[in-house]
Amino acid sequence: MTGAIGKPTPYIDAVQKVTGQAMYADDYKFPNMVYVSCLRSTESHAKIKSLELKKAEASPGVVAIVTGKDIPVPFGVLSISRDETAMAIEKVRYQGEIVAAVAAETIEAAEAGVKLINVEYEPLTEFFTPQDSLKTCTPDEQIHAHTKDHKNIHKTAELRFNEPEKELETAKHKQTGNFKFAGVTHGFTEPHSAVAMWNGDETLTIISATQVPHYLQKNLSKVLGLPLHKIQVKKPVLGGGFGGKSDPFPHEMIVSFLSKKIKRPVKCTFSREEVFITHHGRHPTEINMSLSCDDGGKITALDADIIIDGGAYGSFGVVTSYYNGVLLQGPYLIDKFGFRTRRTYTNKHQCGAMRGHGAVNPRYAVETLLDMMAHDMEMDPCDLREKNFLSDHSSTVGEFRITSNGIRDCIAAVRKKSDWDNRYGNLPYGHGLGVACGFFISGSALPILWNRYPQTVVHAKLDFDGRIVMFSGASDIGQGSDTMLVQIAAEELGIPMDFVQVEVSDTKTTPVDLGSYSSRVTFMVGNAAKSAASNIRREMAKAISKEKDTPAENITFKNGRIFTNDKSLDISWEEGVEMAMAGRGAFVESGFYISPKLGGNFKGAGAGLSPSYSFGAFISEVEVNPKTGETNVIKVWGAHDCGKALNPLAVEGQIEGSIHMGLGQTMSEEMRYKNGQQLNANFFDYRIPSSLDTPDMDVTIIESNDPEGPYGAKEAGEGPIHPVLPSIGNAVFDAVGVRMMELPITPDKVLKKIKENA
Repeated sequence: MTGAIGKPTPYIDAVQKVTGQAMYADDYKFPNMVYVSCLRSTESHAKIKSLELKKAEASPGVVAIVTGKDIPVPFGVLSISRDETAMAIEKVRYQGEIVAAVAAETIEAAEAGVKLINVEYEPLTEFFTPQDSLKTCTPDEQIHAHTKDHKNIHKTAELRFNEPEKELETAKHKQTGNFKFAGVTHGFTEPHSAVAMWNGDETLTIISATQVPHYLQKNLSKVLGLPLHKIQVKKPVLGGGFGGKSDPFPHEMIVSFLSKKIKRPVKCTFSREEVFITHHGRHPTEINMSLSCDDGGKITALDADIIIDGGAYGSFGVVTSYYNGVLLQGPYLIDKFGFRTRRTYTNKHQCGAMRGHGAVNPRYAVETLLDMMAHDMEMDPCDLREKNFLSDHSSTVGEFRITSNGIRDCIAAVRKKSDWDNRYGNLPYGHGLGVACGFFISGSALPILWNRYPQTVVHAKLDFDGRIVMFSGASDIGQGSDTMLVQIAAEELGIPMDFVQVEVSDTKTTPVDLGSYSSRVTFMVGNAAKSAASNIRREMAKAISKEKDTPAENITFKNGRIFTNDKSLDISWEEGVEMAMAGRGAFVESGFYISPKLGGNFKGAGAGLSPSYSFGAFISEVEVNPKTGETNVIKVWGAHDCGKALNPLAVEGQIEGSIHMGLGQTMSEEMRYKNGQQLNANFFDYRIPSSLDTPDMDVTIIESNDPEGPYGAKEAGEGPIHPVLPSIGNAVFDAVGVRMMELPITPDKVLKKIKENA
């Protein structure tokens, strides 16, 4: 690779973003547009006895009002868990659920109309904790009628291999811990926003801040009763997602329905409080986990019982339930392994996918237990981990196929850079180092909706002007996938990047991609883009070969020229384009990616399957004030195996972003509630670390060159967050000798532990 791949490359949309030229969903305005405001429930669990709209309908500027009965078809990102409607119909299930929506000439008129709607509720029994939801209740009390045994359990996922519980009963070296994690949210800067337009040809166009245009199109089709070909979903520039925009949402259904009804553009943009209420963040979690080792430090068994608080609706919850367990199969070799996850419905905002989906909290638990084991066995924590790493080209007990694996290089890098061998356990009281490792997927091998289509398709078009246009449904949510498409085309065709342009995330003009989640885009879309661009090169070579009487296989595309090594052919890119298009004009070539068949035949075997897995190791240094419990993270050393860094600048940014987000969950962030109402639905009270709180970061990119990734690449967007949290927790132990089993690690919790340990 001598072209665009592997070089630090600024994002192609960077200038537009920093100069304010980039168009986000809320920036779009159309003639005759109306605005939507939503009436939200003040009850956590209650029947809707009456809903009076007359005063609101007569309010100045109000154009239309819709309620749940107008849009009754349920939807959801997972076909096996479609349990949400655009608005509450017969009852509400959390405070803030949409009960009615008002469309008006101005947003002020819409908000005034909302205030005139009168709702009468009949309260029902409320379930605010998973423990409440595990208890038997009457059918009338169930949050959803479809749950079994008169309990509010959404999903139970359980897998066991080789009877780990028996090994744990007799294990000589065993550690058990009970862990508790607060719910956290994505904290993206751009609020949810969507504008829908019913067109003159009886089709719908919706511009929305979404990570999943394809799944939004599918759900709109179902809810509105429209054929797929009559729905166009466009993703504009998106101001952050982190998983929080990877579901179809009620407001998208509402604006689409209203636009179809009143034949005008309809827009809805959330306030920050509404963004918090919409949530879909990381599940509050309780974990009981046990781990055992033999005398040499080899892990002999791991078993976990996990309860996650799913909130009022399903979202990605079925997948989350499995991911909490199956993604503990790496980066260590564990032959006796088991877990049970129970996801409960509660009368709070629903939880879904968030960066590192499903595996962040369990990773904290297992890495803490490993640290406890190392301490009790008087073994270095890095050494203990090195004894247990999976090897490359191997498989886990649950039949995950491991291809490339740079975990040993990762831990060696951070161990050396942090001077671990000399400093761990030898720092003054109040200062400490902690280590942890991680493991994550490079996209799911199975699509959310089972079918025989590819996971992604990319078209590459060549026209007379020499421009290559890459058409892809992939959603750039800040991770730089648009730039990646340009880099790959430039690399394959040996041309400068400014010859390549992209058309992306528009279901009318671009081929299907399943969306930006599960760290799938670089791996899957990258492979498809590479194939499409190489097919363009092949077609050009065939045409040039015929005209110049030169074997096509001898033709090289490089540095904007097309030539053979003996220089019998040496022409410019533009000359090659003219030859390729003679007699045929512009042409389009396609590339696609389909994951190889993977995994076993047991129930749940598909969960966590991926064509490739990333690995990482992090070491954190902390300073703890033993008198106050205040903990500061001084520095984090991170090493992540991304296969091949297609854009090292982007990979470094992803790792640094993971450190910052992991720091927030570890130290300060939590969703706080009282009787079902969120108490901190704003950026002042929801404490995201600022730049002043951010530690020094030392990032090392490890390249293991995966045999199946594009140019050897695999994921780097979510995997790096997993080791961050436990490396900080383990560093607190090294500093002051206390184990933090509950996140976030606030000063009061640390001080209480120190006093208990005195």
